[in-house]
Amino acid sequence: MNAPVSNVNGTQLSTLRVTIDGQPIEVAAGTTILEAARRLGIDIPILCHRDDLRGVGVCRVCAVEVKGARTMAAACVRPVENNMEVSTHHTSAKVNRSVATLLELLITDNLVARRPDHKFGENELETLARRFGVTGRLNAKVAGAATRFPAPTTNRGQDFSSPIIAVDHNACILCDRCIRACNDLKANHVMGRMGKGYQSRIAFDLDQLMGESSCVACGECMVVCPTGALAHKGFVKPEVLEGQVDPKKRVRPATAEELAAHPLFQGVSAQFLKWNEGAVVRRSYKAGEVICREGEYGRTAFYIEEGEVEIFLATQMGRVANRPRKGKLLGLFPTLSFGGRLETAPRLGSGDHDPDRFIHIDAPVSLETCHPVATLEKGELFGEQAVLTNQPRSATARARTDVVVLEMLRNVVYMLRRNKAYRELIDSKFVKRTLANFVQSLPMFMDLTRNNEQTAFLVGYLLPRVELVRLDPGAVIFRQGDQAEDFYMVARGFVKVAQRTAAGERILNYLGKGSFFGEIGLLAGFEEVRELAPNGVRTATCSALDHVDLIKISHNHFRTIMREFPNVRRFLLNTAVERLKEQAEHLSRLESRPLAAFLEQGLMEAQSLLVLDLEKCTRCDECTKACSDSHEGVTRLIREGLRFDRFLVASSCRSCLDPTCLPACPVDAINRNGKSLEIRIKDHCIGCGKCAENCPYGNINMVELEPPRRKRDAELTTAEEVVLPRRSFETEEADPTGRRVARGPLKATTCDLCSSYDGIPSCVYACPHDAAHRMKGQELLDLVAAARRV
Repeated sequence: MNAPVSNVNGTQLSTLRVTIDGQPIEVAAGTTILEAARRLGIDIPILCHRDDLRGVGVCRVCAVEVKGARTMAAACVRPVENNMEVSTHHTSAKVNRSVATLLELLITDNLVARRPDHKFGENELETLARRFGVTGRLNAKVAGAATRFPAPTTNRGQDFSSPIIAVDHNACILCDRCIRACNDLKANHVMGRMGKGYQSRIAFDLDQLMGESSCVACGECMVVCPTGALAHKGFVKPEVLEGQVDPKKRVRPATAEELAAHPLFQGVSAQFLKWNEGAVVRRSYKAGEVICREGEYGRTAFYIEEGEVEIFLATQMGRVANRPRKGKLLGLFPTLSFGGRLETAPRLGSGDHDPDRFIHIDAPVSLETCHPVATLEKGELFGEQAVLTNQPRSATARARTDVVVLEMLRNVVYMLRRNKAYRELIDSKFVKRTLANFVQSLPMFMDLTRNNEQTAFLVGYLLPRVELVRLDPGAVIFRQGDQAEDFYMVARGFVKVAQRTAAGERILNYLGKGSFFGEIGLLAGFEEVRELAPNGVRTATCSALDHVDLIKISHNHFRTIMREFPNVRRFLLNTAVERLKEQAEHLSRLESRPLAAFLEQGLMEAQSLLVLDLEKCTRCDECTKACSDSHEGVTRLIREGLRFDRFLVASSCRSCLDPTCLPACPVDAINRNGKSLEIRIKDHCIGCGKCAENCPYGNINMVELEPPRRKRDAELTTAEEVVLPRRSFETEEADPTGRRVARGPLKATTCDLCSSYDGIPSCVYACPHDAAHRMKGQELLDLVAAARRV
């Protein structure tokens, strides 16, 4: 009988023992056979499975034999059981024959006629077939050799209606990768299955052509297809990074072929590289040239191919205060107060025990506060977090020697984070760097790192006992009441700590890089903590606020560290007691925040609100007219929206601190101006509307441009026999006479903070009653709070 598995009520978790090809391993309950085999270094073939998609087990190529079972199991979906014995194709002739037969059947169905003038994508199925020696069917296509299985006679057809993606239903093996990518990964919900038997095929919406469906042309289905049934047509390409034609910057676009041969991109689909050709460029910098600047908004990350890069802070360390204050204030960012003045603060972090000794930045290094400079070497990546979170650069990067870097857009960074080769190449260096930073910066390790030898010993001790965990925004790390299993340190991003109370959920803290959590539940057995915390369960829920990287230490290794390092145990016990007492104190005096409405409306995130004072506004609509006049008749604001006190927050782009519209764009056509606040939409917008859907405030609108002139049939060339889609790019509608007339392509528009004669936005300048103002969310809150005090 299996050991119990954990649930949300905190039932005890178990570790299960399984043997695969004679090799034993202990894994957590819920681990699949495929995951356990990978930890042992045993390779099991996969076709329908991808690590970034939920497992479905439809192809059965990952079949394994479980001792005592009547049939073979799909390793990608079958969870391990205690004392399970598994044989793969490496040790079982029966499994090897079964997998080879499955591949031969799939190859037989897949060998179909292809258009001679169209190059289809890579074929993982053929690669697997050659690996298992199933070459008869592959050779039969050319040599006409006899084979065991007859070739299919049913023609399921092809679809070339999309200007971007060619669909060959005959090459499809119905692995459902594209469907899961469309529905689960991208949440577009366009694709599904249609038909029965040999007529089964993938379909778009209610069996429409791809170009006529609601497909937004994100390309994700094409990227995950294992047989090239969905292939790139090269019609639309993302805009090449700015500045690449400038000879002074020595910039050259990296071709798809070059990237495919690069170690960083091993395993990335050739379809994706073609689809994003121009999204990666190779830049050369002379020693002393600045690569990116602190405080600028960045939409690219950098991978160092040659040379060394110096990372430093240019911001003056300082503080602002009205009156003398007790204690220390980290002067990385000035704190503003009325009537105060900027004062230069002393450099902190000169002492070994100073908790503010290090400044954590968007790079695999942390900077010492007393000397905020560090060096990155060949093979390291920086700028990744600025891309993922759309936040300003946290430091300045300058070429220390002559440097060659690969600069890549957000779409490429997202794909690399899901790529195994990238993780193997980058993660080991990242974890080692991060651990070195932690053991020098976290107070619990201070007494153990008095010199470089002690630091190197501790890093070497911890390195094989930790695991890097990457999480997407909103992912739950653990829930309140769960059994405590692991200890975590934050390597990148922010973690939200929340607790359920009788009054509802309360936010306890936001933990950034260099913080740790999860120790309370693991220390509950110690006398100091026993009376304050439930035995061995989580006291709060922790979740990823943005893209988060965590260093995880399992409970077994955590207990070993507690036993081997008494100073670490003492520090963590004191921290756990302090945190538990703070939580108890908060619970005793928690009250509802009076400005909950302000937070619910998302105004705290805003950097540029268009606020109308309703006590002054006469509803003359001059602000809207001025906006329309400034943008060729297309207004960027609507004089309606949320009400906060006596102010109306009009429907106009807020330039949010975390703009959710940015990651939605499949072609990176929307981004933030690097020198100012506004969100800008570029000319290569494909009109998919995803940015407008993602904006929670309705401040992005889709507008129609003039329809393109259609060529007559006689003017079309062979290369132009493409059916243009009728959703994202252009549509047709009936005019009053009933005729079908073409409408122009849709484009996204939003406020660009256009300036009038005196430098303020046109809508504010045009208001004759001083009722329209642009301000930050905090400024609006202060204004309302001041009015309430009067």
